[in-house]
Amino acid sequence: MNKGKLIVFSAPSGSGKTTIVRYLLKQQELNLEFSISATSREKRGNEIDGKDYYYLSLKEFKNNIKNDAFLEWEEVYRDNFYGTLNSEVERIWAMGKHVIFDIDVSGGLRIKRKFPEQTLAIFVKPPSIDELKIRLKKRKTENTDKINMRVAKASAELATAPLFDCVIVNSDLEDALKKAYNKVDSFLNQHK
Repeated sequence: MNKGKLIVFSAPSGSGKTTIVRYLLKQQELNLEFSISATSREKRGNEIDGKDYYYLSLKEFKNNIKNDAFLEWEEVYRDNFYGTLNSEVERIWAMGKHVIFDIDVSGGLRIKRKFPEQTLAIFVKPPSIDELKIRLKKRKTENTDKINMRVAKASAELATAPLFDCVIVNSDLEDALKKAYNKVDSFLNQHK
C-alpha cells in the first residue's frame, strides 16, 4: 500500500471539517476520493451501506481487527467501533486517486504515524470553544447534554492540534476553504 497520498482532516465536532472536505472533493483537479469508514453501529435514518459507512456486525468488525484489515480503528463507545479498512484505501488508489479522510483526531494521527511521508494531516480549529457551542446549537441535531459532551471532548481534541502538519482556524469559511485548498494542492504537487 503506497500508491497515492493521504489527506487527513480532523477537528472537534462543529469546526467545519466536513464542509471543507466536501468543498475539496468538488475540486476535480485535486483528484481526491472520500474514504468511507466502517462502523459496527446500526444504520440511522436514510444512511446507505457503502455510501455513508460500511456497516459491519460487531463480530465482523472484531474479526477484521484480528485479521489486521484496518489502517486504523477505534472503539468510540462500548461495542461501537469505527475504522478505515485497508481495502478502502486500496480501492481509491486503484482508481488513481488520492484519499481524503474526515476522521477523528486519534484515527488521523494513527494514519500520519503509519504513512508519515504520504500523509498531510490538517487540524481544523474553531475560533473559540464558545463559537463551537453556538455552531453545535445552530445545527439543532442534538440535545444540550450531547452538545456539552461534544464541547468537553473538543477541549481534549484541541490539545492535539500541535501534532498535526498544520492547523487551519475556521473563523471565516471562505478563508478556511482557500487555505485548505492551497495546503492540499501544494502537498499533492510536491515530489511529483
